Amino acid sequence: MKFKCFLFFAMVLLLAPISVHAEQTSPMEQLDDISDEALQMVKFHRYDDAKKLLNYFSDQFTSLKNKQQPLTVDELRIINTSHDEALEAAASPDMRYEERINKLTTFRLVIDAIGTSNRPLWTEMEGQIMTVFHQAKEAAHKGDSADFHYNFNNFLSLYNVIYPSMKVDVNAENIQKIDARIHFIDEYRSQIMSDSKSQKELDVLDSDLKNLFENMDEDEADPSLWWVIISTGSIIIATLSYVGWRKYNGDKEMKKGRSRDRKN
Repeated sequence: MKFKCFLFFAMVLLLAPISVHAEQTSPMEQLDDISDEALQMVKFHRYDDAKKLLNYFSDQFTSLKNKQQPLTVDELRIINTSHDEALEAAASPDMRYEERINKLTTFRLVIDAIGTSNRPLWTEMEGQIMTVFHQAKEAAHKGDSADFHYNFNNFLSLYNVIYPSMKVDVNAENIQKIDARIHFIDEYRSQIMSDSKSQKELDVLDSDLKNLFENMDEDEADPSLWWVIISTGSIIIATLSYVGWRKYNGDKEMKKGRSRDRKN
């Protein structure tokens, strides 16, 4: 009976902190939810509602940022810039729908990148980005100028959507290297189309982009997961120790009983 009580108490100790952790919402998670709602409003052409949510975000950010772990100057600048552009997209009377979506998506990804310790949302766009880039690369090798320009423009558009979020998570040196490669290809498109040697820049950029996303996949596990692993391990060790102690005492009692029987 005592052993069952011990196991029940151990499981309560293990599960109670996890439940509390799951129910708590951090200030950045609240802001992340607001940014996502604003994006959804724009998707449904509800621009006034998106504008209200973005203004609400601004109020909440001002009041909550002091409770959050201090943000760097660069992070604050990225948040403010992406928020201003998102608000402009929601309030504009004539901005194209696709451009509105891109600006709200950029803002959404920035807030997620700021608040996420493991794989951020912007990395989920890897498939789209690499697909249009490979189509541009294939068009260049075939000498199809129109198809190359079309797909490379699409690539630039998608890359610009994730760019502010990348600056939150990726080393500045790596970003500058990729930027320089993209700028060269964009600036010398005609040379890329006509010169097979210049087309090698596309291969190098392809490799840089793959490394960019692969390195993000190798991020360490969420600290909360490590806490669960450590806590679970502690409970298991404690349980095994108790079982071992019970068995040891039981063996001693059995030996004493046998010894008394022999004497009698």
